Amino acid sequence: MKEDLLHFIWKYKKLQLQELVSSKGEQIRIIEVGTHNYFAGPDFFNSKVEIDGQLWAGNVEVHLNSSDWYAHHHEQDPNYNNVILHVVWEDDATIFRSDNTEIPTLQLKNFISAEVLDAYRRLFDKSKKSFINCENDIGDIDDFTVGNWLERLYFERLERKSEEVTSLLEASTNDWEQVLFSMLLKNFGLNINGEAFLSLAQALNFSVVRKLQTSVPQLESVFFGMSHLLEEETVLDAYYIQLKKEFDYQRHKFELKPESVQKPEFFRLRPPNFPTIRLSQLANLYSAQHGLFHKVMQTSNLKDFYQLFDISASSYWDDHFTFGKTSKKSTKKLTKKFIDLLLINTVLPLKFCYAKFNGKDKNAEIETISTAIKKEENSIANNFRMHGLQVQHSRDSQAVLELYKQYCTTNRCLECAIGSRLLGR
Repeated sequence: MKEDLLHFIWKYKKLQLQELVSSKGEQIRIIEVGTHNYFAGPDFFNSKVEIDGQLWAGNVEVHLNSSDWYAHHHEQDPNYNNVILHVVWEDDATIFRSDNTEIPTLQLKNFISAEVLDAYRRLFDKSKKSFINCENDIGDIDDFTVGNWLERLYFERLERKSEEVTSLLEASTNDWEQVLFSMLLKNFGLNINGEAFLSLAQALNFSVVRKLQTSVPQLESVFFGMSHLLEEETVLDAYYIQLKKEFDYQRHKFELKPESVQKPEFFRLRPPNFPTIRLSQLANLYSAQHGLFHKVMQTSNLKDFYQLFDISASSYWDDHFTFGKTSKKSTKKLTKKFIDLLLINTVLPLKFCYAKFNGKDKNAEIETISTAIKKEENSIANNFRMHGLQVQHSRDSQAVLELYKQYCTTNRCLECAIGSRLLGR
């Protein structure tokens, strides 16, 4: 038995409501359960309960045992003086407020059906489960409940990602172009080089990019040089030598300091994801799209985003993946799949935050774009599909990531619409 089940039972009135009595035989009628409080203080605010014909308005506190009131020192906290009912599983002690008035106690174990307890035990019985608590039943939940819950989870995920955006915004003194640049760099680096590329953004003020973006070689020289990719003395490649000389000049001109930048990795990467290719693509993007942040904020459909990000690495990289070593010729263009990742992880969170920052609501636009992007292929989304949950587009694949990481792995089943529906059946 856990306290969160008692919260669930009280919140959704999953108990016998007729002939409800306190531990001392007082008749109880629940009028309003109150507002669930997830922070410090009583568990439910502004509840209304009738006790022996007398209407009481105040707060409700929930514990496994009555004695927990003293274990948590509530008798010393004035925030608990307005508690009108103590809801517990086991009433093992008489409870008093700080003014020595007794608090009525409702012992739940006398009023909960066996079906509710059995459903709770089945949900948390891990003996025959390998993925999540509700894996045997999740496919039976109606589409309306699942659809609404996934939509909410998607925006919960955007809210969580807002914390990173806010941090970047504060660090850049409210320069949204710098924030976009930082987020793009991190996501161009993907999982392996994301932090290394972010360290480049933190060491390179976007004002330098603004001044150099009319020249791809100048931008490339700074991106490569700051990332310690122009430090080989044995490479005799003409383009490499040109970029190295250019970086030496720009480093002196702008007083650039690459010491704090982490050198990116090549190991374990497919050649199209090599840092040389990704940094060249980013240089070409900023050279082709001046005022990129404004364009990103103004673009509202997927087709236009694909056109906006329709760029390739410089021609040198058509037959190279690394400096000085030729390869089979192929244009290193941003694929639609990679652009989708940029939209999912950079553009849409930034669009959400910028709208919020300006007191606007872009949720409908964001949802339209997210449901137009193909679903991501990952083990978590695939596992949910195997157990009967429909994952149709990127909004859903992002939502199930949020569901798994923030609810399933932390056993927050009773705060989940799916878990609540299973217990309420």
